[in-house]
Parts: sequence; C-alpha cells; structure tokens
Amino acid sequence: MTGQHQTLAFVLFSAFVAVTLGITTWVSRRRHGSAEEFYAGGRLFSPMENGFAIAGDYMSAASFLGVTGLIALFGYDGLLYAVGFLVAWLVVLFLVAELVRNCGRFTLADVVAARMNERPVRIAAGTSSVTVSVLYLVAQMVGAGSLVALLLGRTGAAAQAWTVIGVGALMVIYVSLGGMRATTWIQIVKAVLLLGGTIALTVLVLLRFHGDLDRLLVTAAERSGHGDAFLAPGLRYGGDWTARFDFISLGLALVLGTAGLPHILSRFYTVPTARAARRSVVWSIGLIGGFYLMTLVLGFGAAAIVGPEAVRDSNAAGNTAVPLLALDLGGGADSTGGAVLFAIVAAVAFATILAVVAGITLASSASVAHDLYASLRRGRGPARSEVTVARFAAVGIGVIAIALGLLARDLNVAFLVGLAFAVAASANLPVLLYSLFWRGFTTRGAVWAVYGGLVPALGLVVLSPVVSGSPGSLFPAVDFQYFPLENPGIVSIPLGFLAGWLGTVTSDEVPDEAKYAETEVRSLTGAGAV
Repeated sequence: MTGQHQTLAFVLFSAFVAVTLGITTWVSRRRHGSAEEFYAGGRLFSPMENGFAIAGDYMSAASFLGVTGLIALFGYDGLLYAVGFLVAWLVVLFLVAELVRNCGRFTLADVVAARMNERPVRIAAGTSSVTVSVLYLVAQMVGAGSLVALLLGRTGAAAQAWTVIGVGALMVIYVSLGGMRATTWIQIVKAVLLLGGTIALTVLVLLRFHGDLDRLLVTAAERSGHGDAFLAPGLRYGGDWTARFDFISLGLALVLGTAGLPHILSRFYTVPTARAARRSVVWSIGLIGGFYLMTLVLGFGAAAIVGPEAVRDSNAAGNTAVPLLALDLGGGADSTGGAVLFAIVAAVAFATILAVVAGITLASSASVAHDLYASLRRGRGPARSEVTVARFAAVGIGVIAIALGLLARDLNVAFLVGLAFAVAASANLPVLLYSLFWRGFTTRGAVWAVYGGLVPALGLVVLSPVVSGSPGSLFPAVDFQYFPLENPGIVSIPLGFLAGWLGTVTSDEVPDEAKYAETEVRSLTGAGAV
C-alpha cells in the first residue's frame, strides 16, 4: 500500500473512532450513574434498535475476517462455521431470550441465583462469564492486529502489538465512560456499516461472475488446488476420525454456545419487556442470516479472485481474505479504486472489532462488579460503588485481553471464537437450562454445573494441539498434547450437564418449591420482572 492509500484508510479509521468517542462523550454527560443505566442502558431501547445492536455484537471479526478466510482456504468445511453461528440463534429464540429477560436483572447469575444460595452461585457464574468474555476478546484483538498489519504493510510483532494496545485502550474508554447506552449505539452504527460494506462487496463479486454462482464455485475450486474436494466435506475435518470428531465438537460448541455468551444475554436486559426481547431476536436473526449468506459469497469469491495461496501468504490463518478481495475488486493494489475499497473494508472491520470488544468488556466488567464483588461484599455498599468497580474491572480485563491477544496473534479468529463458544456451552448453558426448567435443581448442582464444564473445557484446551505439539500451536517448541481434538465441546459440554445433575442428586439441600414456582411463573408471564 502507498502512503496516500494508508492515509485514506487512517482517515476512515479516525472518522469512526471520532464518531464513537463523540457518542460516548455525549452519553457520559447524560448518564445518571445508576447500575440500571450503566449495565442496561435504562432498558429504553426498542426491539429494532436492540436487534441491530445484537447483530452488531454478534457479527464480530470472527465472522467478517475469520469465517471468510476459512472458506477461502478450506471451502465447504469453512462454510460450516457460518451455519453453526446462524443455527445457534434458534436455541436463543426458543429457549432463552424471553425467559432470561423475565428472570434476570443484569447478568446470567441473576437468573440462576433467583432460587439458589446467592453467594456461591454468583461467584461461579461470574468466574465463568469473565473467562468466556476474555477468550472472546482475544479473538477480536488478534483480528485487529492482522488487519492493521496488512494495512501498514508490516507483519512485524511491533505493529500488531501497538494495534492491540490501541484497541484495548479504546474499549476501556467506551465502557468506562459510556456504559451500555454508548456501547449499544456504537454497535448499531457498526452493524449498519458492516452490513453496507458486506452488501457492496457481495454485489461486486456477483458482478465479476455475471451473477453466475456456479461459475464462482467452479473457479474457486480450480484456484484452490484441491479441485472438487474444495466443494465437498472433508478438506479440514474429514482426514481421519479425529478430524471428524473435531467437527462434531465444533458444531456442538457453535450451536449451543451462543445461548451462554454473557454479552449476548446482557442485551436482553436493555429492552423493557420479554416480548421486546423476543422481537429483538427476530430482528437479529434476519440481519445475521443475511450477513452469513453474504460471507459465503465473499469466502468463495476470495478463493476464486484472490486465490488461497495469496491469502495464506498474507496471513497464514486467512484473516485478511476480505481486505485482499476488496483490493482486487476495486482494481488492484496500484489503483485508486482498489485503495478506496480496501480502506473502507479495513475501516469497517476495525469498527467491527471496536464495537464487539466494547460489548464484551461491558458484560465481563458487569459480572466482576455485580456478581463477584457484590457477593464478596455480601451486598453492602450503594449501587454507585458497584458501577465504580465495574469501570475499574474494565481496565483490568482490557489488560488481560491485550496480553493474551499478543500471545495468540497467529491463530485464526474464527477458531479462537469457537473455543469461547465451547466454554460458554460447557459452563453457562447447563446451569442456565437447569435453573429454568428443573424443579429439583439445587445450589450444589448449580456450582458443580459451572465448574464441571468450565474446568474440563479449559483443561482440554491446554492439553490440545492448540497449545502445544504442532507447528501452528501457541508453543510449538514444547509438547504436552494429550487430548487430540482442537475443540473440547464434545467432551466438556456433556460433563457440564452431568456435573449439574450429579451435584443436585448428591445434595442434602431441599429444593425450594415456592421459589421454583415463582421463577416459573415469572419466566413465562413476566409477572414481577424488573
């Protein structure tokens, strides 16, 4: 990229950052400092606004950069990520959205603690929520580093490191000053920009092939070097039985993990009623569904137009496939059109990362303050002090995410998000479903369900090829790989449900029938909901 083109991209970056900082400043002057304002934006958003915000929260760097890169490199097997991400919303729509809105107040732990001994449940659920959030944040940091390294034409560690630090600093500012209201508007702006950019690229790809999808797929297969195998299952996940089980594990994590993501659950509290929460999900499904259909075109378009080899040369994990596609569609690296389109796409991707990290950081800082801190203080202290703790927590979580993002900068962002989904499905989903639907569920069962999914999921990741034992690992020079799968979901998700059941049946606690009845009526009717 020439200096002029880099300048153009940075002008667009700066424009988005300036707008979002302006929103944050405006909101910070209007906020009242209450917990409800900071965590839930006053519950004043409409279903359409919240639907766009949910879509903005969910359509992350993993989707825009990671999924398209995997499709460009692995064809059909990369497409499976998009399918899993979308199908997951049916679980959210039918099992979670309305019930969580009626039973909770700010976090996942609110739903579980409604009928349990609060302190151990809140500590367990808060710990799990922060862990999932940090894993998700790492993926966004890696995406930011890859993107700006490509923009600057520098692949060195220093350029990526400063980018990750810059993103971390901005997300702390957004959350600390603006809370949920600013974060929501940033996500709405980002969703509109991302959908607009994706539509434009999709139209250009289709125009390049005169609307002939068959020609697009055939060309992608020819350039892939794999022929027809590029369009069939098995290129990444079909080599042997280990790879096939890895695919099943990934699918389980993607489909079940969304319903346990803290930053998605917290979005249901920003609307006034459960009906509004359900309508928000319907809006988000429409937006997210359209987006993932377009990522399929972009992924195969990158394979057909740019070529997998060029994508891999730029970034081994495929995270830069979409910016390279934009550069080519605009006329090439030396053309003004290519530079403009590249800069727009890079700015949109950067906006995507900033908005998503703000939402995740807010959810995790809420868990620290509302669940962990409040439990340790046994509920003493005014709400304002809790909000102050949340702001400090945002800084601490930002520092941790930056450090891990620097460590994992060579991994594919969609793959990293898959790990976060696996932990969410293993630790958060079992305790959430048991709390909502099992009359005999107890405090011990809730605590065991969380730790029984969280500890195995993290432990299996540490012992997997992701961390050691292969050239693409975090630590390729050492080998303590004892678990053959890259995604732990197929083992850790059943263990989470099993631990919850085992903890309940071995507990001496007598389930409170009255509290369960109250929770059931509240979840189904909204009577008594905050």
